[in-house]
Amino acid sequence: MRLRLLGAALMALIGAEARAQPVPDGFVDATAVVPGLVVDLRYGSDNNFVGRPIPGYEAPRCLLTRPATDALAAVQAELAGDRLGLKVFDCYRPARAVAQFVRWARDPNDIGRKQAFYPEIDKRDLLRLGYISSRSRHSRGSTVDLSLVDQASGRELDMGTPFDYFGPASAYAAAGLTPVQRANRARLRSVMLRHGFVPIAKEWWHFTLRSEPFPTTSFDFSAR
Repeated sequence: MRLRLLGAALMALIGAEARAQPVPDGFVDATAVVPGLVVDLRYGSDNNFVGRPIPGYEAPRCLLTRPATDALAAVQAELAGDRLGLKVFDCYRPARAVAQFVRWARDPNDIGRKQAFYPEIDKRDLLRLGYISSRSRHSRGSTVDLSLVDQASGRELDMGTPFDYFGPASAYAAAGLTPVQRANRARLRSVMLRHGFVPIAKEWWHFTLRSEPFPTTSFDFSAR
């Protein structure tokens, strides 16, 4: 019992120290640089595949490295000509949040959000299939999850699946998309590519700055 109490106290101390860490030089709040950026950071709320706020997301701030933010501002400026804009779902992700996702994925009994986020996938396969990973590009500060919105209404364009839907339908080139959904995905990908971001095949919403400034560093300061 004593050892468990000491362990819990140590973890609490480590958590407090991590929360107290300042935002490192080179990171900025994207809303201060990207005019009209819509921020809907899901992991600071219960609107996510875990179903509860995730450690490290203490405030709804889209923190990114300065080069990634500047590139995102260029994307937003181009989209404005078509009365479109960006909506971000996740930006910098603390390493402790990544660890929490792994712990959640290894708990077969915690399936409260299965129907909404992974109805076609057995939870035991989320790690094996790469939908959950023990390391994340987001922790390096130059990766962003986002979609397109109509500037006038704020309505998201139809991409065929919601953000963080774990399944084949979220792959960029998924079968069964309507022409409108396919065109919307292509529009997002093409504008991000033009401004230096690299996509992944499995998730239409996920982009990493090609020339990221911290390619080997996983940060763990709190977003606050």
